[in-house]
Amino acid sequence: MTAPGWPARLESHGVVVRALRRGDARAWQEVRTRNHEWLSPWDATVPPGAEPRPSSYRVVVRSLLHQAAQGRCLPFVIEVGGRFVGQVTVSNVARGSAQWGSIGYWVSADVAGRGIAPRAVAMVIDHCLGPVGLHRVEICVRPENSSSLRVVEKLGLMEVGFAPRFLHIDGDWRDHRIFAVTREEAPAGVEVRLATHQSHQ
Repeated sequence: MTAPGWPARLESHGVVVRALRRGDARAWQEVRTRNHEWLSPWDATVPPGAEPRPSSYRVVVRSLLHQAAQGRCLPFVIEVGGRFVGQVTVSNVARGSAQWGSIGYWVSADVAGRGIAPRAVAMVIDHCLGPVGLHRVEICVRPENSSSLRVVEKLGLMEVGFAPRFLHIDGDWRDHRIFAVTREEAPAGVEVRLATHQSHQ
């Protein structure tokens, strides 16, 4: 069983976005361990009383790939020079009259600031609004997360709302700014906006 637009391999300007695999365990663990302090302030956590998160990479990947086959998420890996450097995940995919999904992403600290995250996220948005068949893509960012705010700025995403105490992040309920784009707002795709943004700097 496969879902529209999955699995996929996307590439642009030396950045590769591909489907997460069970064999990525060692690379994932190495990058996450090395970047613990860099990523932990932005990592989702489990509120008191909620069911604990899966404890192993194997269980997490099995769940993600099962959801991907059903079209409920698209878990991607970001690679540069053949090296695992981050992830972009499309989650909460809704079909029917909604046709939307939510994107989350992270990159290793050693590649931050090189335009890799914006490029990867742009490719995934364009893939979602194209082959996957979604109408709208949303990105929710904590107001304190300046790096992620730069990504949505470079992609020219419109801020559409504010969600107080939206997600449990780093041990507490955190506010989020909400950015979104629809197919009509980006007829040529979102990735083309990167060149426009760079030319205006």
